Amino acid sequence: MSLVITTYVSEGIVMASDSRQSIAIEGKTPDGKPIPKVDTTNSDNVYKTYLLSRKDKDGKPLFEIGAQSFGQALLGGVSTTSHIKRFSEEKLTDKDDVTTIPKKLLDFFKEKFPGVNTGFHIAGYKKEGKVSVPYVYYCHIGRNVMERKNIKPDGKLAYGATWSGQIDVLTGILQPSILPNPQGKPLTMRKPSIIWDAMPLQDAIDFSIFAIRTTIDTIRFQARPKNVGGPIDVLAITPDGARWIQRKELRGR
Repeated sequence: MSLVITTYVSEGIVMASDSRQSIAIEGKTPDGKPIPKVDTTNSDNVYKTYLLSRKDKDGKPLFEIGAQSFGQALLGGVSTTSHIKRFSEEKLTDKDDVTTIPKKLLDFFKEKFPGVNTGFHIAGYKKEGKVSVPYVYYCHIGRNVMERKNIKPDGKLAYGATWSGQIDVLTGILQPSILPNPQGKPLTMRKPSIIWDAMPLQDAIDFSIFAIRTTIDTIRFQARPKNVGGPIDVLAITPDGARWIQRKELRGR
């Protein structure tokens, strides 16, 4: 399991993710009896946030698009990171942008792994006339879903956050809860709202890190699989380009 979050405010888009890879192990005892399936941590060094980019002959970016993966991470015995790299090399062209990449990515994975429980966030800007317009997409392979998240029914831009994977901790903090009243009937307990429209980019970065960190710290103390953890990677995208706020690096010991 994973936790990825994309926070989109007027100044830019922030994409954050944890680094834990959990796997389920099952087998048999020496005398042939089945061993119950056990979830265990396989790694805390997995990348789940990616920067897809192309440059022209002068080194100027043609596009810089953020992508995140969640759900099943080993597809055909190969990591999602490796599949994303191959997708970028084989399928993307200089003419692609944030509106064409989601469909291409969905088709790429559907062809190889139809029905798999893996999804993606894809976000970036597209120049429309003189204006850089933000796009945030949610895609899921098994459900065959591709949905733009940062648009209202009337076509105006929406600001907020979308999170996927192990969502219960963050959802419990931010979304309304259903509790019984003294008569035993369900009562909706609303939470104070977040004014996304007024949130600066730095606060969006802080919120995204808070979302991942709070989930990691909460499940640490709960009697449940510890399937969110490790370093937190954070990518910020604005009309001026994309940059890593923090990202784990390869190192020796």
